[in-house]
Amino acid sequence: MASAAHIGGGFDAPRAAFADLGRRQFALIGSAAIAAAVFLSGFVISEPAPYELFMAGLIPLWALFGGLTISAGTAPLLVLLIVFNLGGLVSVTQMKDLGDGPMYVAVSTFLALSAVFYASVVEADWRRLRLIYNAYLLAALATGALGILGYFNAFPGAAQFTLYERAKGAFQDPNVFGPFLTLPAVYLVQRLVSERLVTAPWKVAALGVLTLAVFLSFSRAAWGLYGGSIVLCVGFLLLKERSAKFRLKIATIAIAGIVLMLLVILVALQSDKVSSLFSERAQLVQSYDSARLGRFARHLLGFEMAMEHPLGIGPLVFGPIYGEDTHNIWLKSLLDYSWLGFIAYVTFTILTLSLGLKILLRERPWQPYLMSAYSVFVCHVVVGNVIDTDHWRHFYLIAGILWGCIALERRWGRPMKKAVPVGTASPLD
Repeated sequence: MASAAHIGGGFDAPRAAFADLGRRQFALIGSAAIAAAVFLSGFVISEPAPYELFMAGLIPLWALFGGLTISAGTAPLLVLLIVFNLGGLVSVTQMKDLGDGPMYVAVSTFLALSAVFYASVVEADWRRLRLIYNAYLLAALATGALGILGYFNAFPGAAQFTLYERAKGAFQDPNVFGPFLTLPAVYLVQRLVSERLVTAPWKVAALGVLTLAVFLSFSRAAWGLYGGSIVLCVGFLLLKERSAKFRLKIATIAIAGIVLMLLVILVALQSDKVSSLFSERAQLVQSYDSARLGRFARHLLGFEMAMEHPLGIGPLVFGPIYGEDTHNIWLKSLLDYSWLGFIAYVTFTILTLSLGLKILLRERPWQPYLMSAYSVFVCHVVVGNVIDTDHWRHFYLIAGILWGCIALERRWGRPMKKAVPVGTASPLD
């Protein structure tokens, strides 16, 4: 009997080894799938885009194999975004002609689920953040390069990557293309100031590509978002660091970076085509902003309309009435998602800002990713006053990263916290 037990036990080690190998392979496949999803988010020339099709398969499969879990840390994100879209369904009931209304809310719901997905995978393993950021950077460089080449008509058919003589890369709209490039740029700046200078050349080159691409989008919102996010992140870095020497390094590299970006812009302005459009777009207020029924007048009329329609007027209904979309996420929430959706969206924004700020300066392995995402999210909230962001795929990715980090902090705060000194490896490793 002892001999039989010994023989049977001899299979335990190989069985365990095969099981471990299977887990590793499954983890690699999962990581590749996440990277592919993030990369595809940079290519939205038509809808449904490859990103939607890929994520529509990935999220159910992830849930099926038990990888998609909703913890106490991510549950508020799920609840608030679901309520936001329930408000959209309420608004659809007010439409005489449904048209694209139901599909619009369906896409909004899908994007909400994508945010929850990213939050879940980040909470499960914070090391996925590096994978996500690197895939995002590659996508930004690829679509940014397409926008630049398209603007200068560098090859036959390159014009498809521009719109109204503005670079749009592999997007439908320059006003989405420019903001998409912001988080990778902030990430690069952050790495420039915190890593060895010997690795700086490729980062500087990549930052030059992103800067030129954002500039050629000629989107004032993108310009403000890009510059504001970088300045905000550098400010957070200065607050975080206690060493005067390191603060001097941050300030020096930041100044050098600003000079580099200005040089890139100055070189671009040598083109008559670029300088002409820049002089037109650089005006703070355009004619379509301040006209009788311009952007700001439509905002006022829209808020008056929202007070009379607590159930909303339906997705995409405002544009046909006044000739242009709302171009204001708060007004968009009121009219397209009803008062219920508006309350949910405001609550989501306030919670994300407050919870993110609370943990922003805490020394954690994921702090660099949190800091860059938070800086960009803050500026997206500001930009939302002049543009609609409810269907920006990267906005939901950023929200997912932030809520993933918020959930990670909850896990860090459990009893294990006392056993792991701040600044050492994560207990989630």
